Amino acid sequence: MEKTGPAPRRGFPVSTRGGLAVPSRWRFLVSPQWLAWHAFAVVAFWGMCWLGDWQLHRAIAGNSLSWAYTFEWPLFAVMGAFFWGKTIRDELHLRSAPASEAAESGPSGPAGLPVGAEAADGGERDPAAYDAYVARLSEQVRGHGRWHGFR
Repeated sequence: MEKTGPAPRRGFPVSTRGGLAVPSRWRFLVSPQWLAWHAFAVVAFWGMCWLGDWQLHRAIAGNSLSWAYTFEWPLFAVMGAFFWGKTIRDELHLRSAPASEAAESGPSGPAGLPVGAEAADGGERDPAAYDAYVARLSEQVRGHGRWHGFR
């Protein structure tokens, strides 16, 4: 059973398991899916560093083209680590956002009404306005998803 300890900064609850305090907002990072992604990120980072070292040895042996790859592979590793950190930060932000914010900024239909909501006067929505809304959306996406060939 989890014990709730003192709240850390910003009021996030802390769960203690085995004497280790882990904020509950970070708990998703130890799910099986995320652990697999962490393992992939570590292996990819290590692999790119190894490739940079391999290219360095090839460059020292006389392959002049390998000098460029010697610097590119570690750069790719750093970029991958940066974007991995950004992914975690974005996911944490999405999970810590209140549910009311998502409901307030949900999809809206014609005349700015939330999808499924009735008209402001309590009656039904105007079918002509809805048809115009659907026609406008259809016009906006016309041609998307098709291969247009060489232009």
